[in-house]
Amino acid sequence: MTEKTSRASGDETVRDAGTVGAPVVLGNKPGSFARGVLAQRHPALIQQVRDAFPYDRRQHEALDALLDEITDGVVRPLAPADHDHQRWAAWGQEHFGRSWYDAPFLWAESYFYRRLLGAVGYFGPGPWQGVDPFAPFKQAELRGDAVEGELRALDTLASASAEERATALLHASLWGNRADLGFQISAGEPAVADSALVADDSATLWQLLPTGTSATVAVVADNAGRELIPDLVLIDHLLEHGHAEQVVLHVKPYPHYVSDAMTADVVDCLRRLTEAPGEAGRIGGRLWKAMGGGSLEVRTHPFFCAPLPYEEMPEDLRKEFADAELTILKGDLNYRRLVGDRLWNPTVPFAARTAYFPGPVAALRTLKSDVIVGLEQGTLDTLERSGAVWRTSGTHALIQVHP
Repeated sequence: MTEKTSRASGDETVRDAGTVGAPVVLGNKPGSFARGVLAQRHPALIQQVRDAFPYDRRQHEALDALLDEITDGVVRPLAPADHDHQRWAAWGQEHFGRSWYDAPFLWAESYFYRRLLGAVGYFGPGPWQGVDPFAPFKQAELRGDAVEGELRALDTLASASAEERATALLHASLWGNRADLGFQISAGEPAVADSALVADDSATLWQLLPTGTSATVAVVADNAGRELIPDLVLIDHLLEHGHAEQVVLHVKPYPHYVSDAMTADVVDCLRRLTEAPGEAGRIGGRLWKAMGGGSLEVRTHPFFCAPLPYEEMPEDLRKEFADAELTILKGDLNYRRLVGDRLWNPTVPFAARTAYFPGPVAALRTLKSDVIVGLEQGTLDTLERSGAVWRTSGTHALIQVHP
């Protein structure tokens, strides 16, 4: 039996470690992070989307109805005529007719975005079919001064050693997750001075990808714009320095959460790079060529917009990850889906929660929700004594790897 086959079958004793007393995250606890997202962030986002486009009266009425439902009503199912009615009926049969706050947080968040897309006519038929309601926010960020400064910084980094460059680019991809537009809506950007790695398995990550390998690396993207650019720069480094022969970049098939990356966002970021002077432009040119030659491939799958943990991934996606030398999952939502959106004891081993994954897996994540595993007891004690809101403020991050 191969290593990957063994991982795919899983060890039930390891997989079940720490599950006792780990409740599913809900939004019904006053003062909790999940409650704040449902009660504050989602209503604010409806208003932002409403203001960003010249929607017609029917769309305004649908947005108003959604706002009323998420604040004072109960969860309603999709209309029978909707193309994905049956899927969501199966996923949400236990939650329809109940308060949004009583549904699992992961499900409620995902279903909110599905309903928001429906309200603005994204799935059509009609003139607004396929129009990303979050595009103005993504494009504004991509044109901003912060991105300009980060691209210029690549010129200085170009003269660094390969090892220094690898470390810097890995950390840039990690901390780029702080640029999540959904996070900015409610909290703004945290100060870099307060940032800290609570777990760092980066040495293991690089050991899995030695120079000269013929490996395929899978990268599951999180946000577009300012986060996706450092992801692409890291991918260029993996290809240029022989850490991978091919990188498969997995993105969302349609808008899911306010800033999640789709194929169109990859193209926008590549254009932003290729149009930049200096090292950024050279990186963009190499990536553009890599796309054409097949060493960088963009793929998507409906599962990436499903309200389900990766433990329930379909077989075709499982095979893709099994074939990769390493799968890198970016961001907070991917982390919650990877380990399970539950209030785990933070010292439950990361390996215990990812033993089901069909191949080696790495998580690059800034902390912006309550879920976390894999901490050393001493690290946890220090964090708890600090008095900081370290779980949800985006001031802390982790690199965790299960080889």
